[in-house]
Amino acid sequence: MRIIFVRHGEPDYEHDCLTETGRAQARAAAERLSGEGITAIYSSPNGRARETASFTAEKLGLPVTVLGYMHEISWGGEGIPENGHPWTLSDWLIDRENFDFYREDWREHPYFAGNAALRYWDMIAGKIDELLLSRGYRHEGSRFLCESGRDETVALFSHGGSGACALSHLLHLPFPYVCTVFPYDYTSVIILEFPVRPGEYVHPRVELFNDAAHIRGTGRGVQFQQESE
Repeated sequence: MRIIFVRHGEPDYEHDCLTETGRAQARAAAERLSGEGITAIYSSPNGRARETASFTAEKLGLPVTVLGYMHEISWGGEGIPENGHPWTLSDWLIDRENFDFYREDWREHPYFAGNAALRYWDMIAGKIDELLLSRGYRHEGSRFLCESGRDETVALFSHGGSGACALSHLLHLPFPYVCTVFPYDYTSVIILEFPVRPGEYVHPRVELFNDAAHIRGTGRGVQFQQESE
């Protein structure tokens, strides 16, 4: 089974939709995804993600199933610098503090312990596990029990924050590390592959990450939202 994560196109955050550049990116993404054998499309409820998904849905003649929990995350908390902005704080953890992710728990660091972003991470982690379970994979620790997996490819259109939460959880990587080391562009394609071996434990493999060749030369490069939802 394959899950294709797609970030939304260049957004107009004020109106929660795509810019004209974002629509061009979404059309290019639809062409890029047309040969991937997608059988189901999921989307965040946010307008910019749903609009991005609509181009691929129209191209493939598939409906879009909205996953309410994949909306963009919020952040912030009392006494947390930078208004709790997770990407800035994640950079600080690595660049300024040389945070040791092997010895210390990022969830207990003052930047994240009281940060609303952590609540969203917990919520998304639980819900994405439910989605995987519905498709035959039970998450246990850092691996998955393949109960009834099958060869299929699903696409999930979401955001920089909610997508990073899901990827962090599925790949068993610290959320701040994913925010800093694995940034991804508008409409970039990320593919995780889950082996189909019923009755066995498996782990996801990264087949592709941040493939944005289809929008080369458009937009402003990797950007992340600055204001909390």
